[in-house]
Amino acid sequence: MNLIIVESPTKARTLSRFLGKGYSVEATTGHIKDLPKSKLSIDIEHNFKPEYDIVEKRAGTIEKIREVSRKSDKIYLATDPDREGEAISEHVREILLEGKEVKSKGIQRIVFHEITKSAVEEAIKNPKDIDENLVDAQIARRVLDRLVGYKLSPLLWKKVRRGLSAGRVQSVALRLIVEKEREIEAFKSEEYWEIFCKLKTLPAQAGKSLKQKAEEFIVQLVRIGEKTAEVKNGKDAGKIVSELKGADYKVLEVREREVSKGPYPPFTTSTMTQAAARILGWSAKKTMSQAQALYEE
Repeated sequence: MNLIIVESPTKARTLSRFLGKGYSVEATTGHIKDLPKSKLSIDIEHNFKPEYDIVEKRAGTIEKIREVSRKSDKIYLATDPDREGEAISEHVREILLEGKEVKSKGIQRIVFHEITKSAVEEAIKNPKDIDENLVDAQIARRVLDRLVGYKLSPLLWKKVRRGLSAGRVQSVALRLIVEKEREIEAFKSEEYWEIFCKLKTLPAQAGKSLKQKAEEFIVQLVRIGEKTAEVKNGKDAGKIVSELKGADYKVLEVREREVSKGPYPPFTTSTMTQAAARILGWSAKKTMSQAQALYEE
């Protein structure tokens, strides 16, 4: 018998249905090792080495995996193909080797991107090693979370409100917000005016239909002589408008061009909430509630 270890119990049940009696499928139900919450758990003096412990509520799951692994010829680590999944596979491998249930050669890593019999069988035919780079990436993320969170969260509790958390994402987001706010405060507003004229086409020329109506169109002042029009105050704007009222206008050139316009991209969560706020005046909470209701229908 061969053992396949995945993360999700739902995925485990699905695989069990089509793999048959030759395979046993067990789920870790998430991480089985993590940094304990009671202390920093990062050895700052020795290259920031993390001190992982077995997650208490996964003790029964680990014992079940150990028990099945003793009866298995081969063990396939089939956790998700990302850094979290790679780290879980590494932790499972460590626990099984520590308990001496299996030898290192009996544990193989497989990856598949669809839950079908053909995809799983193809993955089993092409096992691979655990990607240590992805494992290191997950460790780096947890170390950053712990170092930043444990150092900054107490400050938030003291200065803002107890229960708030700081982490690698919140801290950087806060930095971006502060920098943008400083830019806004440092911005020096400058007055400027835009001038538009409403014009009409001339009446029909002799020999042409007199029923032709004059068409209205709006133009903007963009240049005065050879210089770009820069109107800094109301006084200058009034002077220019009074001069334009007595001016003659003529069209010097008409340019025509073809413009292609594609459909708008599908909504993301962000663009959907923005559109609902702009058009309907909805809050983000109401928008997501309505979207969830539509999804469930």
